[in-house]
Amino acid sequence: MGESKGYIRRTDDKGSVNISEDVIAVIAANASMEVEGVHGLFASHGKEFTSKIARKTASKGVKISVNDDDISIDIQLVTEAGFSINDVGAKVQSAVKRAVEDTAGLTVSTVHVHVCGIALKKDK
Repeated sequence: MGESKGYIRRTDDKGSVNISEDVIAVIAANASMEVEGVHGLFASHGKEFTSKIARKTASKGVKISVNDDDISIDIQLVTEAGFSINDVGAKVQSAVKRAVEDTAGLTVSTVHVHVCGIALKKDK
């Protein structure tokens, strides 16, 4: 498996498949958003975050790094108040690794979760 301009290339005797890193980022983002306690993803270039409602830009809080056969994923997220940050982080790591490996057939070596904030519940 090699990297070519934002694509992960897999080649076998039948031909090759190119998977965009953006596609991997969307898979990872969607998997993390399904974890209870995740409020949204955090875009590192600003103070914006992607809530569970606005999934169009969900991959903004995800960074994919490819080095030969090694795929590493960094996710920046905002958790909900009242949830254990360690538990949410561990569940996100597991969900992202499973989703990318099952969907894209790629091996994920590491998933780094960066908690960038906590969303407080609003009183009604």
